[in-house]
Amino acid sequence: MAMTVEQGTLLEQIRVWKEKRNALILAHNYELPEVQDVADVLGDSLALARAAAKTSADVIVLCGVHFMAETAAILNPDKTVLLPDAEAGCSLADSITADQLRAWKAEHPGAVVVSYVNTSAEVKAESDYCCTSANAVDVVRSIPTDKEVLFCPDMFLGSYVKRMTGRENMHIWLGECHVHAGIAPADIADTLAAHPQAELLIHPECGCSTSNMYLLAEGQLPADRTHVLSTSGMLERAKTSGQDEFIVATEVGILHQMERQNPHKRFIPANRKAVCPFMKMITLEKVLASLVEMRTIISVPVETAQRARIALERMVEIG
Repeated sequence: MAMTVEQGTLLEQIRVWKEKRNALILAHNYELPEVQDVADVLGDSLALARAAAKTSADVIVLCGVHFMAETAAILNPDKTVLLPDAEAGCSLADSITADQLRAWKAEHPGAVVVSYVNTSAEVKAESDYCCTSANAVDVVRSIPTDKEVLFCPDMFLGSYVKRMTGRENMHIWLGECHVHAGIAPADIADTLAAHPQAELLIHPECGCSTSNMYLLAEGQLPADRTHVLSTSGMLERAKTSGQDEFIVATEVGILHQMERQNPHKRFIPANRKAVCPFMKMITLEKVLASLVEMRTIISVPVETAQRARIALERMVEIG
């Protein structure tokens, strides 16, 4: 898509103000295409956390959702973290509170808590480990097998991890991402029927992931062309695979990078309605305003941040 004059002006102003502020712009793979294009670092939650942890910039502009900005603030207590739209939240992060997690821990004394990065700072502070979809299996495998594991909040990712690790002493919170939960087994079946030679890329948060793992094991899905992957894994697979057609079961924002990196390949969304409204709230205008006006600053109380940092640093180190 050709850039408009207005977008070109905005990009130039963003570049000017980014230099003035000594700022780093981070953007998630699900953001609007033009926001992805303006980012210094584009990636999934783990990639953004790692970039935030090692930057020398004074200001971090996080183009994503609230928990991502909190993560950057926790890992960089001496830097200013900006979220261009303070209302950009996450339905999955909202599915468990710190009080609920404390009550769950009380029911399982001595259990190790693994929280998906899609959680509030308060929940992370009650956790032993954080993880992303890219390293959740590795994180759980790193825990001694005689330890009970409490995994929260995503039940689909948790079910996938439990299946991959074979861990019977793992308990899973019943939370979900409303966008990924909406990608149903029927979506996969219908799209695969229309594109029988396509490679199938499924995010483990999807509502179809558990059933598709079963169908894969039963031989009802093509074993050599079905892959359960994080967003970063999907992007890598799209580049390295010899296939030229892919069915993509995740939020549709990732298609922009896939098409940009692989112009001669075709990417079909499993469900075209898999759009996260929170991820689409940040615009170029809001990115510029955040730099000019230094808004919205995201900070985490010191005690909460110190406790959450332990779990986050373990996440960054593993996998």
